[in-house]
Amino acid sequence: MIAMKRFTLLLLLFILNIIPVNAQFFFYNDKYYDRDLLIETGLGLGGMNCLTDLGGNKGFGKDFIKDLNIKNTRLSGSIYIVANYKSMVALRLEGTIGKVVSYDSILKDFQPNDADRYRYERNLSSNSNIFDVMLVAEIHPLFFGAAYEDPPRFSPYALAGVGFFSFNPRTKLNGQWYDLQPLHTEGQGFSEYPDRKPYKLLQINIPLGLGVKYEISPLFNARFEIIHRTLFTDYLDDVSTSYIDASLFPNYLPPSRAIVAALLHDRRGEIEPTHIPHPGYERGDPKDNDSFFTIQLKIGYTMRERRR
Repeated sequence: MIAMKRFTLLLLLFILNIIPVNAQFFFYNDKYYDRDLLIETGLGLGGMNCLTDLGGNKGFGKDFIKDLNIKNTRLSGSIYIVANYKSMVALRLEGTIGKVVSYDSILKDFQPNDADRYRYERNLSSNSNIFDVMLVAEIHPLFFGAAYEDPPRFSPYALAGVGFFSFNPRTKLNGQWYDLQPLHTEGQGFSEYPDRKPYKLLQINIPLGLGVKYEISPLFNARFEIIHRTLFTDYLDDVSTSYIDASLFPNYLPPSRAIVAALLHDRRGEIEPTHIPHPGYERGDPKDNDSFFTIQLKIGYTMRERRR
């Protein structure tokens, strides 16, 4: 996070230093044509975080952002191309890479009677690389129905669309990483749990976001943006519902995999050596799906035709 803050400060200083002294240069110049349809390409850098069943903030699990733990933020990057029509609406194709992490041990500083004691002692963890591609529409309301002689350089906007992402929750046991989805830790696909279907690692999401765009020059702009992805799965962290009977794993998995699944589906014994597993006890909350979001600074380059 310290590195992220330093990068943000340096980027802002860079932007402020290259803004022309003459504020009319961008809008009144004889160097570039101003077309109705302009193409922009750019890069983004910032943070990625998630809201899942694991970890979270202190106390009982809360709804949405109230349960967000900033310590879980990890680096994300993106590349995009935008078709912008009259500065009013735009269509953007963007690819993003990042990582989401969630772990109950983040709550280790609980007090004996704190409500988050259960989540800490549950002792589950997960992380996953994220690869996301989205197609979204941008709406810039300041430019609707307005004919500016001196258009505003700041343009707040909203965006929405559809995304397609890949993930693969993993965790570490005795120094070795294991993919969790093939272990069926909550009995996904077992006949004893017909309502628990195996989850896919390639899925659709719905991106919704807000941002502000600043025109630095005729060719370059800066954006600050927050995009939340609503998911259709509760297994971003491989945790959703209740514990199962560990004796079922050998019925569905190869012996070596069944042993690992039994160790990873209930890890409370690593905190409490006297713990006795109880199939059916709460492991996660199936009422709400998981989600992830990005907060990024972006630099865009607009392809303008130069006047001759």
